[in-house]
Amino acid sequence: MKNLEAYVEHKSKWNALFGDAPMTFPLTQNNVNSLAQSISSELSPENLHCDGEASASHVRGTLRMLNAVQKELDAYCLTNWLTTPAIDY
Repeated sequence: MKNLEAYVEHKSKWNALFGDAPMTFPLTQNNVNSLAQSISSELSPENLHCDGEASASHVRGTLRMLNAVQKELDAYCLTNWLTTPAIDY
């Protein structure tokens, strides 16, 4: 769960900048849905490739990290009886 925890911490820091409450474990269904929506957004081709400005190695690294977070989020949902949201991109 190392990748998921780091992603939640990263999102919580961004949320703090906008005055939103931080996400903490145990995650709620709303937290899980929000994380899935963020992952989906970050996996969109425009964002993943930074509108064509990102290097191939940056894209591969980001994709690897986001896929790891998604996999850990799915496992977290199964373990904690939460609905696993679909991640579309």
